[in-house]
Amino acid sequence: MQILIIEDEKKLVHVLRRGLLEEGYAVDIALDGEEGLEKFDINEYDIIILDLMLPKIDGLSVLKTIRRNNTNIPIIILTAKGGIEDKIKGLDEGADDYLTKPFSYIELTARIRALLRRGNKADPPVLKIDDVTLNPATRLVQREGKTIVFTSREYALFDYFMRNQNRVLTKTQILEHVWDYNYEGFSNIVETYVKYLRKKLHVSPQSKELIHTLRGTGYILKV
Repeated sequence: MQILIIEDEKKLVHVLRRGLLEEGYAVDIALDGEEGLEKFDINEYDIIILDLMLPKIDGLSVLKTIRRNNTNIPIIILTAKGGIEDKIKGLDEGADDYLTKPFSYIELTARIRALLRRGNKADPPVLKIDDVTLNPATRLVQREGKTIVFTSREYALFDYFMRNQNRVLTKTQILEHVWDYNYEGFSNIVETYVKYLRKKLHVSPQSKELIHTLRGTGYILKV
């Protein structure tokens, strides 16, 4: 599942991103309304977390623009504006949920899960490459009729590959999308997890290699 956070408080963004990544979500961030709309136009997201008080383009305008283009994607407003009128306006303009700061991270993730369970017309289709399928709604990955069990981080990485088939992904792109952008772990984390994926995807001697290394460039998922 891919989440877009549109929020200008860098410390809050960092905390949210790290927590959601640890739970296996893929997370993109935008620090102002203009950047948020640009990322919304380019990528497909399963849910959006939106602040109202944003630089360049305010959150309410961002919400209206998104709703003109996509009436189904779940949107949670996360803001310090907690007045009843603010809540009514946000919900009337198309938000699915409204949470005021300060907030409980546990409550936010529960609301995310509730919205994702609800389902809508924009539910992502089952992703497929060769004989591998990934169902974003259930996180079920199968190959040759066998279920592949990934850890939350392995799943996030494979989901990112599946949504970007036949595209070269650099190590930096993968780190920013699947790990925290200030990740301070060991330097070969991407290589290590790609190795994990390859091993689990090799379910039989007939399994084709799908994740290919482009030396000096990155990785590509293709048949």
